[in-house]
Amino acid sequence: MSAMYESLMQSLTEEVDDIKKYGSSQGKKTVIEIKPVKSYTADEIKAIRRKTGTTQAVFAKCFGVSRKTVESWEEGVNIPSGPAARLLELLGQDALSVDRYMTAQ
Repeated sequence: MSAMYESLMQSLTEEVDDIKKYGSSQGKKTVIEIKPVKSYTADEIKAIRRKTGTTQAVFAKCFGVSRKTVESWEEGVNIPSGPAARLLELLGQDALSVDRYMTAQ
């Protein structure tokens, strides 16, 4: 029950934040357009990884996937979609952002 409560509270908090940011929806409609998720080619994925200066193994850990998954993306066997594609976009825009996921051991 606690997980359901937390989920509902998070949703309500996000809704309140949106209303504060974008205004009340009472009597008017606010349309927010989200940029579509881009499809990446194998070469683009490899270029983004190289731009971050990481190995396939480290890059995979940033995404929470296996090295084999990154390898298959870079070979064009599989194509990342959804959250992985959006993360690729973010990493492609700022190669330093991969550092946020790394910790020294």
